[in-house]
Amino acid sequence: MPQSAIDAGLVDIIAPAAGLPKRIIARLQHGLSTDKSKDSQDDLAKSGLDRVLSLIQAHNGQDFSPYKKSTLYRRIERRMGVHQLGHISDYVLLLQENAQELDLLFKELLIGVTSFFRDPAAWDSLRDIAFPALFQRHSTGRALRAWVPACSTGEEAYSIAICFKEALEIHQPSGRYSLHIFATDLSQDAIDLARVGHYPKDIDGKVSAERLERYFIATDDGYQISKDVREMVIFAPQNMAQDPPFTKLDLLSCRNVLIYFGPELQLKLLTLFHYSLTPGGVLFLGNSETVGSTTQGFEALDSKTRIYRRLDTSAQMLSVDFPTRLSSLSDDSDTATLPAAKNLQLLADQLLLREFAPAAVLVTASGDIIYICGRTGRYLEPAAGKANWNIYAMARNGLRHALASALQQVVRDRGRVECHDLSLEDDGKTYQLDLTLKYVEDPEPLHGTVMIVFKELRSKPPAKRQTRKKAQSPLEAQLEQSLEQAQEEVKCLREQMQTSGEELKSANEELQSTNEELQSTNEELTTSKEEMQSLNEELQTVNAELQSRVDDLSRVSDDMQNLLNSTEVATIFLDNRLHIRRFTEQAARVIKLISADVGRPLSDLASDLAYPDLAQDAEEVLRTLIFSEKQVTASDERWFTVRIMPYRTMQNLINGVVITFIDITLAKKLEAELRETVERIENQP
Repeated sequence: MPQSAIDAGLVDIIAPAAGLPKRIIARLQHGLSTDKSKDSQDDLAKSGLDRVLSLIQAHNGQDFSPYKKSTLYRRIERRMGVHQLGHISDYVLLLQENAQELDLLFKELLIGVTSFFRDPAAWDSLRDIAFPALFQRHSTGRALRAWVPACSTGEEAYSIAICFKEALEIHQPSGRYSLHIFATDLSQDAIDLARVGHYPKDIDGKVSAERLERYFIATDDGYQISKDVREMVIFAPQNMAQDPPFTKLDLLSCRNVLIYFGPELQLKLLTLFHYSLTPGGVLFLGNSETVGSTTQGFEALDSKTRIYRRLDTSAQMLSVDFPTRLSSLSDDSDTATLPAAKNLQLLADQLLLREFAPAAVLVTASGDIIYICGRTGRYLEPAAGKANWNIYAMARNGLRHALASALQQVVRDRGRVECHDLSLEDDGKTYQLDLTLKYVEDPEPLHGTVMIVFKELRSKPPAKRQTRKKAQSPLEAQLEQSLEQAQEEVKCLREQMQTSGEELKSANEELQSTNEELQSTNEELTTSKEEMQSLNEELQTVNAELQSRVDDLSRVSDDMQNLLNSTEVATIFLDNRLHIRRFTEQAARVIKLISADVGRPLSDLASDLAYPDLAQDAEEVLRTLIFSEKQVTASDERWFTVRIMPYRTMQNLINGVVITFIDITLAKKLEAELRETVERIENQP
């Protein structure tokens, strides 16, 4: 027992029995001194706690900073007390030099307190209220999904599986239902224990005798979860605060875990749970936990036992902060980023851009503005209504048509377009400007965007042509310019329509060809479906045959076991490495054997026989394939004939050895009595 406790890593003090009192007294005295002094807690509150948590995160990637500080203080001070350290700085030095202590502290922070059917009333409500609600919501049957985060060693996950089976028996829903449970935990050791599903004998205080009989298998040192329950649960390591969650869940059980987290992490996880559950899904919390500020997303099925149902109202949707491990790394990178050094060239470039560069915008091919340089208020203005950062909606009236046609042309040609002598009115004044649009190829992040530059003219240029002898009025000049722009736009639209017509014609031909291919594919799929149906029938036949073979094999195995036991001959089967493969009940009376010894070497087992060369003789028989038989005595004056024979398979292959122990004690006693009688007769005169 002491060695098992040491191997489990749960022991704080390891010392001989004579030295334990001093160590325990020293630990208690250290605990009293730390309670009276606030130095260690002050150090933790300032910088020591952050340093300890950063060391743990660097060691195994787990971030405990969202945990409640009081919980972290108690756990760290407990480890300090074990090492009799008075200040957090000393403990930080120990952690820096001792990776094993980091592992122990990590296990200390993982509070693995769990048991079967903890708070029995809550489990009764889960069976009689929650599961019937799910059955009613999916009346035709369904494969239900459940998630148990922070499952520890698996007791809670197996309890849910048992409750589901009991709910099916009690309420007998009309549809067919199954339950797949995903159980996760931060500790890989806890996950390994949960997968085995073997628990000590003291669980009989938490699990009723009826449940133990139906869902557990008694072993020599505890209870094993039955196979049908164990197959309902899938265990995996996961950090629910940093790893992506399971989704489309019908049941989520997170009991007595949120109480160890800070308010921010609690809110984050509850909103995440709301997202993970399907509408009408059930949230199962501990007696000391509530849904807090997320009440608009849940309603209570049974508030006393903390069973809630997810609401599905779009107005009540919660903002979900999806977990990602990159967030912590980005924070570190931000703190490590140093301000760029400013030189003369950089300052000059900034001055030129601010004072002399023209107003410009960078837009996508569809016209969405992604960057603005300079003052563009004279050329662009936000449209009324919902915010719309598109160049077509924000361009002023004098620029809208020219800007639209030029942007389409520059995207199509991937070149450069210039529009000259454009008129724009603002506050009763008329301005002349040129537009330059350039398709951006380099650098790569800006590839596919368009740079639009607004260049205002200080004086109105002279007219390029004079159609009349007398000077034109400003209104006539503006109308003539608008007419020319409209003609250019019509010409551009005609070209676009012609190009679009050709593209549509080509697309129509491709669609016709695709339709023919789809028809051919549909015929092939129909044929494949028929083949799959035939194959499915064959598989069902093969499955039935295999099931019959399994039943036959099970009966043969039972017959063989009863045959071996009825012969009352102690028999041990060994594999090629001389490890125990199987043994009869009578063999346990000769050699100290229990069910857990299957797989152990023969040489490691204790025996009552005066036969120290048993393992060597078995190895010699395996090597030479020559039958061996010896008569040996036991410690209680019993005699056995030990026969060692090679184990031959149906294919005449050697696959280990068979050792039989035949009790010849009675024959030996009769032989001794016979000898004594003969000697007495011979000695008579």
